Amino acid sequence: MNTVTETSSLKAALSALTARVEAAMNAELENHLAASDPLLRDVVRYALFSGGKRIRPFLAITCANVCDRDDEGLSLLAAALEYLHTATLMHDDVIDHAPLRRGRETAVQRYSLADAILAGDWLHARSLYLVGKFTGEVGLDVFCRATEGMVNGEFVQKRLAGDPQAGEADYFAVIRQKTGNLIASSCALGALYAGTSPEAVEALQRYGECVGLAFQIVDDILDYTGKETEMGKAEGNDFREGKLTLPLLRALAVAGSEDRAAMLALIAGDREAPETTAQMKEYIEALGGFQSAAETAKSCVADAIAALQPFLARPESAPHAALLQDLAEYILVRKK
Repeated sequence: MNTVTETSSLKAALSALTARVEAAMNAELENHLAASDPLLRDVVRYALFSGGKRIRPFLAITCANVCDRDDEGLSLLAAALEYLHTATLMHDDVIDHAPLRRGRETAVQRYSLADAILAGDWLHARSLYLVGKFTGEVGLDVFCRATEGMVNGEFVQKRLAGDPQAGEADYFAVIRQKTGNLIASSCALGALYAGTSPEAVEALQRYGECVGLAFQIVDDILDYTGKETEMGKAEGNDFREGKLTLPLLRALAVAGSEDRAAMLALIAGDREAPETTAQMKEYIEALGGFQSAAETAKSCVADAIAALQPFLARPESAPHAALLQDLAEYILVRKK
């Protein structure tokens, strides 16, 4: 690993990309929301410009750069990915009744349930149009399969909430669909836009899938261990919703009969009580659940970097591939 924080090159690239994508989104929205209702304009802009590092646009643009293409259309393709990501966050906040996102009111909290759903629908529709425009039928197929998977993943996660019989296979099926698919599709769409070989598309898509898994595993660790001021949400939010994430599952797998019974009682009991989350965190820590999950995240990052090797070995693509490697490594040490 290069550093314990973002490398200066990664930080600079993310900053430049954020400015580029936000400029593209501003121009796009100015044009296509001009005749729309003022409330729709307000809700869309509030949700889109609420922070975040624009990771999915970064992946699409950098993967296209790895494959030797960069132009104005790429900025709009990247904007489409941020549109969809924001739409899914808005709909997640509706489902979860979440009051905060990135440290400020969610759209559903600030406006209304209907406003958040409808604005999310607008962003979803616009993202589909832009992806189809810039990557054609093949890209639209990749994109739609990813969005279909996200919806199915939500249903699977909802069905398994609080179910002590849920296992790692269920967990990974959910996070592949909810997180891995969209990140992998961001990489694939950038490569498709560049018109590269099927082998290169597959390698970058594999990189994205592994990065997505690592990202979600670390997110699940931070749900228990992160600071609320950095995470922008309360500690133990996933546990309260009944999500049996990897740290908890790993702890359950090695727990003795007494500890396991106590943990299952916490899962079945009042998960809203702050002391319940604190007790579960203690069990997971004592049983090595956080460490075990972190090792799996490291393995996913190693797989992601392995997928980049053909690009790292080519002088023309190596600088861009190095940024992708830096991003994968940064996931392991992020605090929010």
